Amino acid sequence: MFDRSALTARRARARDDALFLHRAAVDEVEDRLAVVNKTFTAPAIVTPFAHMWAGVLNGARIVADEEVLDLSPGAHDLVIHAMALHWANDPVGQLIQCARALKPDGLLLVVCLGGETLHELRAALGQAEIEVTGGLSPRVAPMAELRDLGALLQRAGLALPVADRVPLTATYRDLWHLMADLRAMGEANAMTERLKHPTRRTVFQRAQKIYAESFAAPDGRLTATFELVCLTGWAPDASQPKPLRPGSAQVSLAEALGTKEGKLSD
Repeated sequence: MFDRSALTARRARARDDALFLHRAAVDEVEDRLAVVNKTFTAPAIVTPFAHMWAGVLNGARIVADEEVLDLSPGAHDLVIHAMALHWANDPVGQLIQCARALKPDGLLLVVCLGGETLHELRAALGQAEIEVTGGLSPRVAPMAELRDLGALLQRAGLALPVADRVPLTATYRDLWHLMADLRAMGEANAMTERLKHPTRRTVFQRAQKIYAESFAAPDGRLTATFELVCLTGWAPDASQPKPLRPGSAQVSLAEALGTKEGKLSD
């Protein structure tokens, strides 16, 4: 689905002052680790922008975002997969590689972009292209929904999976300002089936009008949504809490709620 060579080239041209999503990811990781009652001594961070994580975790091993991750089995008690899973051709494989790199009771923490990201741009460009050219081409990468991403943790064999989202909103002067910012942050279109020739200017002009009519902020600027999805899962270990066997409860739900239990009428 994704052209990794094109993605690498786009990331190489990224500007540090445009990487606000990566800074938000760093903040989310720090906040979540602060409430974990555990000291991590062998962390690893998978990231396309190593400098963003300098000094965040002492002694952390920085791992490049590749299809095959440079992670040794059972070597880490914490693996952070930062802002790269949405570009993976095999997201389950990425999570499995991270899970295998964890020691028992080790933590995997993933931050990536979710399905609500740039839904305004996707809608405006899609409608404009259909109207102007009569066709539709891949422009905004498809991103997984929260529930689907949470299910991937279980498929990777991780325990106690949790998935939640952090919506972020940015505003832009116009469509060209937004697209320039996406290029500056290394998040421009890198899909394999993307158009390889210039798009008609009339497509973008029509998309700008649709975007402004449907998604403009009160001040007239265009609103763009970025959805950060945060995933956490633990390498299985005997010390972790286990669900009780069905039917083993010693107290009824009615007793726990302090109410009376009765039969439903027919």
